Amino acid sequence: MFLNRTTDGRNNICGTVVAKLRKELHISQRELADRLKSDGLEIDKNAVQRIESGQRFVTDIELIYISRLLNVSINDLLGIK
Repeated sequence: MFLNRTTDGRNNICGTVVAKLRKELHISQRELADRLKSDGLEIDKNAVQRIESGQRFVTDIELIYISRLLNVSINDLLGIK
């Protein structure tokens, strides 16, 4: 049976990386959401919080916006070397 969660029950792989990179930039979840909105992605602070905590799935479109904003590759967000 296929499960669409990580082995530790998270709904995404990138959330912990997003949180780490956001903290390295010294910005809040609200500021990250605001910056993503400015770039054209409709997202709010609560969605960012749920992404980082692994409670929310992340679309491919969101991955593109997040990777551009954080200046990393999508592979970096997904932990692919």
